[in-house]
Amino acid sequence: MEIGKLLEYGVKFLYNACMTSFFRQDAPMTLTADLFWSFRSPYSYLAIGRYRALAASHDVTINLRPVYPLAIRQPDFFERNHPNWLSYTMRDMIRVAQFHGIPFGPPRPDPIVQNVATREIAAEQPYIYRLTRAGQAAARRGKGLGFAHEVGQLIWGGAVDWHLGDHLAGAARRAGLNLAELDVEAVDDAAALDNEIAGNQVALEIAGHWGVPTLVFEGEPFFGQDRIEMAKWRMEQKGLRAR
Repeated sequence: MEIGKLLEYGVKFLYNACMTSFFRQDAPMTLTADLFWSFRSPYSYLAIGRYRALAASHDVTINLRPVYPLAIRQPDFFERNHPNWLSYTMRDMIRVAQFHGIPFGPPRPDPIVQNVATREIAAEQPYIYRLTRAGQAAARRGKGLGFAHEVGQLIWGGAVDWHLGDHLAGAARRAGLNLAELDVEAVDDAAALDNEIAGNQVALEIAGHWGVPTLVFEGEPFFGQDRIEMAKWRMEQKGLRAR
């Protein structure tokens, strides 16, 4: 090839490469975040629907990371609390639900068997292990957020005897899951599921918090149902886009 032709080819190649790089719009990447969550936490319930809506309306994947509640991890927690703690918490969670228009009612039954008068946690816990292990099994399938929301609406949304009949099966079905499969896995793979749940708690503490609900995005924790808009604001700084 002649020198002139070679130079012309080289200039065109460089020009095209530069213009392509300058004008190219890189496809946005889906953001990811972890939501540390408990089936016994009313504030977790009050947050889950809004986080699920955020994941549906924006290009972000929110992975559910279930943890056992304080009643299991620290059984004396409630006994050590200030006497006003329970009454204030009840008042606050009711008004939060009213403010956001979220159906809310006392769990019937409570996922944790507890003496309300003495705050003592019972040794036998027939509900919370099943729920949390099933939630982790759902998270394994990438459907933990939907499962937690649907089940949370039963427990905290006013349903009576949410643990009986086909209530939980219907919740699982609405989340695209099969409850029978989750229950079998929760029993047959209980040890591995509990290890994963314990790992979730460790990851939460490494991220800088200990309570739920906590969303962790790029290592930054956002604790509480009142930090959702702030978490979204931070994601928008990192390129969060509407779907």
